[in-house]
Amino acid sequence: MDVELPWLEDFLAVIEAGGFSRAAVRRHVTQPALSRRIRSLEAWIGTPLFERNTHTVILTRGGAAFRPIAEDILRRVASGREEVLETAHAATGTLRFAATHNLSQNFFPNWYRDLASGAESGVMLQLFSANMEACERLLIAGDVHFLLAHYHAATPTRLPPARFQSMRLGIDRIVPVSAPASSDSSAPRFPLPGIADAPLPHLTYHPGSGVGRIVAGTFSAWEQTPYLQATFTGPAMLLVEMARDGQGVTWSPHDLVEADLRTGRLRLAGGPEWEIPIETRLFRPRLRLSKTAELFWTRAKQATANHDCKAEL
Repeated sequence: MDVELPWLEDFLAVIEAGGFSRAAVRRHVTQPALSRRIRSLEAWIGTPLFERNTHTVILTRGGAAFRPIAEDILRRVASGREEVLETAHAATGTLRFAATHNLSQNFFPNWYRDLASGAESGVMLQLFSANMEACERLLIAGDVHFLLAHYHAATPTRLPPARFQSMRLGIDRIVPVSAPASSDSSAPRFPLPGIADAPLPHLTYHPGSGVGRIVAGTFSAWEQTPYLQATFTGPAMLLVEMARDGQGVTWSPHDLVEADLRTGRLRLAGGPEWEIPIETRLFRPRLRLSKTAELFWTRAKQATANHDCKAEL
């Protein structure tokens, strides 16, 4: 019996969905059919991949070891197919990016325009905008070549350095902001840290948000934490809009609120001790990509190195 690629996709879908029923819906098959294909994969490998005596999906040691292998196989197949098509049709090829919502709107357009100017023409560009969790899935599955995201060294990603590499494109900081106390005030309406018996209304990020993941991880590492009560959860742009409207305090990348801070629509809710340094990074698999993607990566590295050299002068 030979292994079939859909079995690998089924295996990863069960992990991502957190169960066989939800994975079957994603894969557009019945649960019994999905279960049979997983059993076929386990028979081919020779060991169970999932613990089946619990109500939740738990990988066996063999399943955990096989997961990165399955991901790499699917990425290699996708990359190899793309490279063959580029060669066969003498085409320039396609570049596929995943970018978190904020960066897809406020960073990617100018950054890509500057890199693409003077480069080989005819490249087809595809950009997928999603939260960090979804972007990670796209990169791991090989559906995109690159992932553009915010990064903090103390906050783990699903992209282990042994299988993925990245380059720093820029630096920023996440700052706490709120509406001003009054129309002519330089003070914030919701100053940090708040008080224990009257916590500040906190506008928080959706689960799966990269910035939200960084903020939550930093909060847990701080010796002193602010007194907050979550009152709303949403994407970054909406959180900033609600902060402008006086609905609470939120932590936002500075680039996103710089204009509001300059005009006074928003005020910093606290000093530098409440800020979180972050980087903007471009991630890719360590496996070889298509010719077009490799050329773009080289060009991006050269541009970044030139920018860093100019910054040091």
